[in-house]
Amino acid sequence: MYIKIRATAGARKEFIEKVSEDTFKISVRDKAERNMANERIRELLARYFILPPVKIRLVSGHHSQSKIFDVLN
Repeated sequence: MYIKIRATAGARKEFIEKVSEDTFKISVRDKAERNMANERIRELLARYFILPPVKIRLVSGHHSQSKIFDVLN
């Protein structure tokens, strides 16, 4: 299942907001350097879907605020 993410890195507060069935807004404290923000988004998604982080893969948007993650069941 593909999930669309609108990400904000370097935020004061971390949160996940479900916008629609397959779209989320996520804010993380980590900076968008050395893949740190992407890894933190992956960890938050894993916690949200109650899956191990290895089951969640970044498909596109490595350097963008708009990202697509693949959640494997």
